[in-house]
Amino acid sequence: MVRFRLSFTFLMVAALGCAATASDAQTRRQQPTAAASRQPAPAQKPGGTPSEMRIAAVVNDQVISLFDLASRVRMVLISSNLPDSEEIRQKLASQVLRSLIDEKLQLQEAKRQSVTATEAEINTALQQIEKQNNMKAGQLDQFLQARGVDRGQLVEQLTASIVWAKLVRRLAAQSTEVSDEEIDEALKRAQEHANEPQSRVGEIFLAVDNPAQEEEIKKVAERLTLQMRQGARFSAVAQQFSQSATAAVGGDMGWVRPDQLAPDLGKVVAQLKPGELSPPIRTGGGYYLMLVIDRRTGTTGSGSDQEPVYEIVQVVFPLPAQASEAVKRAAVNELQSVRAAAKDCPSLLKAGKEKAPQLSSQGRLRAGELAPEMRTLVNRLAIGQASPTIVQKNGVGVIMVCSKTEPQGGGKGPTRDEIGDTILRQRLDTLARRYLRDIRRNAYVDVRV
Repeated sequence: MVRFRLSFTFLMVAALGCAATASDAQTRRQQPTAAASRQPAPAQKPGGTPSEMRIAAVVNDQVISLFDLASRVRMVLISSNLPDSEEIRQKLASQVLRSLIDEKLQLQEAKRQSVTATEAEINTALQQIEKQNNMKAGQLDQFLQARGVDRGQLVEQLTASIVWAKLVRRLAAQSTEVSDEEIDEALKRAQEHANEPQSRVGEIFLAVDNPAQEEEIKKVAERLTLQMRQGARFSAVAQQFSQSATAAVGGDMGWVRPDQLAPDLGKVVAQLKPGELSPPIRTGGGYYLMLVIDRRTGTTGSGSDQEPVYEIVQVVFPLPAQASEAVKRAAVNELQSVRAAAKDCPSLLKAGKEKAPQLSSQGRLRAGELAPEMRTLVNRLAIGQASPTIVQKNGVGVIMVCSKTEPQGGGKGPTRDEIGDTILRQRLDTLARRYLRDIRRNAYVDVRV
């Protein structure tokens, strides 16, 4: 059996807009608003209060309860592939609370600016999550309910992401424009360095807005590094905690050369091996965690043109939370019988649809979309060969490669539109950080746990 994270494990994806996480460790102790001051402390409530309804934080005139915090921690545990233990929950709590505080601030600013997320936009984001995880319509709700995750937490996270993206774009429209000269210069540099090695890089950025935050943010960066080295998925951690615009795509920066990164980051990335995570890197704005997803020799083609594409069938038997060893063995034995009987992709998919319809599917994936260890396994499989049984916390699975399409080569390199989009994304990223920093500085935030 093979033990590692399945590439098709459930992924909480904020498909629209950029996610951000709070980094303000210094709580601003201003006078509360009238609404906030009417919120009594848990000990003041007559007859006692259930612990889940007690206050975790007050953000201006709104409350984040311990129930809200526990629900979001549960969601992060599932999406990050972390074990559900009291120790891990406690380590995640402060990081998750920062995210919830920032979401409240973003939603409050959107309300102040009369910016909303429509029902259609939220449904589109939910459908995108289902599509990215090979789920049918409605299966996401079933997945969340089966694992005790509050659907409202996911909807609120997506809503905050959507309205924040609108706010940043609105602000950018007033002050951000990419000139033809900038695109020409970037295109010239790309052509000059076209044959140099490139790395596909993931990033997690944690901002340090003032010196008083230094020690706390450093500890957060160290905790996240440890959690990922213990099995948390980089993409899920980036989506939940990174303050870079790439958080919306799991921190994936795409293919870059060292000269396209800040000198401190480029030096570290050049020394990392594919699949290797950097220690926290202190830069002028905060801390970075960098992951080299893959590396390739110089090419003038775009990333997607230079990657093989696999057609893959996957069959997954889900496991309940805290499954006993007997239940796990039974699932493994049943999956192995399906695996042994499958002679090709159609027969494997048919058996999977009969026994595990919700998590059995067929689809096409570029090599770069696979986790490094999964990509290694897929490369070793012959067409029509079933993989060993793959075991993870939430289920056991098997995959089979139906076909492999090799890259055609001869790409024409990045287009002017692609370069313009890259420059604009970098500017939006900087603008979003400053915007949220200013909102934090003017907010009343009282952390009670």
